[in-house]
Amino acid sequence: MNLEKINFAQRRAGDFNILTRLYQYYALYILFLPFFSLVFYKFNFVRNKNLEKKPYIIAPNHISYMDVFIVNHVIGRPMAYMAKQELFKTGTWLKEWVTRNVLRLGGFAVNREKVGLSTIKSVKEVFKAGYNLCIFPQGGIRKNKVIENINPGFIYFAKTNKVDIVPVALSGLENYNWKPFRRQKVDIKAGIPISYELDEQEIVKQWAEQVSKLSGYENKNN
Repeated sequence: MNLEKINFAQRRAGDFNILTRLYQYYALYILFLPFFSLVFYKFNFVRNKNLEKKPYIIAPNHISYMDVFIVNHVIGRPMAYMAKQELFKTGTWLKEWVTRNVLRLGGFAVNREKVGLSTIKSVKEVFKAGYNLCIFPQGGIRKNKVIENINPGFIYFAKTNKVDIVPVALSGLENYNWKPFRRQKVDIKAGIPISYELDEQEIVKQWAEQVSKLSGYENKNN
């Protein structure tokens, strides 16, 4: 994989395949969950068992670098990730290692200031492949236990692709625990789908209310 020649915002349906899913399974069930569950954290996953067998936009609040892995588990379905373009870098071996693994996990880049055509096309390819798409409506990591500053970009992708939105609430990872065997509780709860047919203001309102209720965070969305 020659990273210098890759457009990190451009992915095709064929890129989201069985190898992507196997790598997600390997990263989550072999590397991440067994180690962190045994040593550092007690994960409490609450799934919505009534989700229809169709793609959704999965929309969690964002509190840590671990969120991608635990969101995958609470949904339990093939998933792609829209990630800030700053994660995709070349140069040092560490930057390239991170970039390669983000790509293998099904990630693609977005310019949060101005969404490019490549990103818009990639979203369509995600749903064409039958994958779900994870987008963090608050953008960067927020550890203040407040639901606010919601970017409505996820609603644009829901409406243009006619897919409903599943809110996911994360709490307990505001601070990392590196003390072995003092297992810090982390809650990951999937909410009730929100129809893409609602108007933008109502979607934001329902998303904020669900995530606030499920996480226990203060809702400052107005």
